[in-house]
Amino acid sequence: MELSPSAHADSFCRDRLPPFPVWPELHFDLPELAYPDRLNCARRLLDDAVERWGPDRPCLLTPNERWTYGELQQRANQVAQVLTEDFGLQPGNRVLLRGPNNPWLVAAWFGVLKAGGVAVTTMPLLRAAELAELCEISRPAVAVCDHRYVEELDAADVPTLPDLPVLPYGGTGATDLTARCAKKEGRFTAVETAADDVALIAFTSGTTGRPKATLHFHRDVLANADTFSRHVLKPRPDDVFTGTPPLAFTFGLGGLVVFPLYAGAATLLIEQAAPQQLAGLVAAHGVTVLFTAPTAYRAIMAAGAVGQLAGLRRCVSAGEPLPAAVWEEFHAATGLRIIDGIGATEMLHVFISAADEDIRPGSTGRPVPGYRAAVVDEHGEPVPDGQPGLLAVTGPTGCRYLSDPRQATYVRNGWNITGDTYIRDAEGYFWYVARSDDMIVSSGYNIAGPEVEKALAAHPFVEECAVVGAPDERRGMLVKAYVVLRAGIPAAEATVRELQAHVKQAIAPYKYPRAVEFVAELPRTANGKLQRGELRDRAHASAARDRAHASASRDGALASAAPDRAPAAAAPDRAHASAAPDAGCAAGCPEALVPHLPSVAVDGRVEWPDTDAAGHYHHSTVVRWVEAAEAVLLRRLGLSHLFGSTPRVHFEADYRARLWFGEIVRTELRVTKVGASSLHYAFTVHGEEGVEAATGRMVVAHSASRATGTTPWPAEVREVLTKAGPQAPELIPKIPGGTQCA
Repeated sequence: MELSPSAHADSFCRDRLPPFPVWPELHFDLPELAYPDRLNCARRLLDDAVERWGPDRPCLLTPNERWTYGELQQRANQVAQVLTEDFGLQPGNRVLLRGPNNPWLVAAWFGVLKAGGVAVTTMPLLRAAELAELCEISRPAVAVCDHRYVEELDAADVPTLPDLPVLPYGGTGATDLTARCAKKEGRFTAVETAADDVALIAFTSGTTGRPKATLHFHRDVLANADTFSRHVLKPRPDDVFTGTPPLAFTFGLGGLVVFPLYAGAATLLIEQAAPQQLAGLVAAHGVTVLFTAPTAYRAIMAAGAVGQLAGLRRCVSAGEPLPAAVWEEFHAATGLRIIDGIGATEMLHVFISAADEDIRPGSTGRPVPGYRAAVVDEHGEPVPDGQPGLLAVTGPTGCRYLSDPRQATYVRNGWNITGDTYIRDAEGYFWYVARSDDMIVSSGYNIAGPEVEKALAAHPFVEECAVVGAPDERRGMLVKAYVVLRAGIPAAEATVRELQAHVKQAIAPYKYPRAVEFVAELPRTANGKLQRGELRDRAHASAARDRAHASASRDGALASAAPDRAPAAAAPDRAHASAAPDAGCAAGCPEALVPHLPSVAVDGRVEWPDTDAAGHYHHSTVVRWVEAAEAVLLRRLGLSHLFGSTPRVHFEADYRARLWFGEIVRTELRVTKVGASSLHYAFTVHGEEGVEAATGRMVVAHSASRATGTTPWPAEVREVLTKAGPQAPELIPKIPGGTQCA
């Protein structure tokens, strides 16, 4: 195979392409896939659209803004000028992009590509250590970051890039990208890159835990528009797109940027939206094409908001399997046929799908025109229809990892082996069975078990551990950890919470193990290799027992429950452990039986820094809410002067449900124990309609008492702390750190 002469002065990406013998087979059967040797996808998507449709055509929308194609072109040109003139960007240099879905992120993406750079897209919720690893792999020359997300990037320690420039955007400072762009004229001729120059580095998690960098050419970006979008989605120039996937996901980049602009359509970019709010935005902005996950479609129906989707023409689902029951219910409620599909970061976008009358509910579909797919065994031989096997695919796009030996695992005999188990029926439809590797797909997010293991193993309580996916009705799969504790560490609920809190602090919070089982040893082969398959079998068996037990409990409750006793709610986060007795009660009894301990409830609103587009909220956000509730409680009790500077010595939280931008949250805080020099709290965070979003505990200790050895409060103060009882709820107009209630 011979590549076109590169326009990249920095040959980092081309030098690190995998050897040709381990490339997948590529074929360009459709005439629209015959691209010229010199191709810049940003010019094709943006400049050509301005020439064809004119500069005044609506392009990027937000709930508060409207950018035309001409305005996006000008700002992309200005970004390219800033990068090349102010930062010396050379063709082939990598530029890390970090931020939520908004027009400036899109302008930055186009500006990087027009300048001949390589866009490195990253999730806005990643922690400093995760960002450091991505930087170490991709070696960016500059990072362009939403000013609200700079802190973690600044904290990333990258020894090979000690002076990585970070260019913020969206702020008001003189060095902000937006201020720099205002000084540029906005004229820039796109670099004449080769069609097979790398345009994009997208990261996907691997079974070793180390992220894999997938390399995508300029022609790859257009190929997905000329296959799935052209032949299955079939967008129109007057369409308005929207959706929830982050632009850091290739699913989001295609569905919310590439496909609409390639068709001359507009796209509504949403930083945050609960499903009900999403439905309202669809109605308010005349959205006709919606990209989101099955969980969002279910939530919209549950909220009774399907009537706001009347203007939709197309609905697309990906990221997790779409159950036939959800498809049927949504179709009955709206008359719309959800387009399901499977894609992969390695393939860039969807390669199996179906639309309209070709849809078979429960099936992913058939190969998208331009792609070929098969079901094979572990030796690469086709299996008979109706039998499960490994999904294999080829087409105009394919896997190319950056300097990664796992290329030989993903690409075998010319096929891209996606790691999914499928069945093909006699009509050529593909039916999803399960993931066939160690990736855990939970609520549409890919989570590498070994990455979670690495975070867990860093805790001093852990001797060794293993993480697998366990079936879950709400999330598809959840992260389950099998943990061998060090000698002397109790297998207790408190230990579970400590380990979960540790993982949430170490890596993105949505990756933490929602189920933890303590074991004496991990199963291994005779040569010491961990038997993950056995652990997966255990997890599946345990989930089946839980379902059977829950079903039996429900049946028993219906038959014999006393009229004045409601069955206890099942906790969504499960732990198999010998739980220690609750030591949080002042009288040595359950919290619910101590009516005189103080408590309070405060209300505040979820703001944009608090949660991502998928409803995952930050650990620091919960800390702020709880500390704000504590301040209200102490003020009510007249004890602010005593506890005003009391340090927090312990904080743990279990995350149980998503929260969305604009929601009103109620934080309920109650005292559970009054120590000689400390207070123990329990808290619950409720979303709208009473959804329990988070629970946890907090301990504060009076620093003076530790220094002097004396009890810090007299008897009358202790009496207030133990007998004040519940306080009236309070609305907090502005919670410290940014959360406020209108």
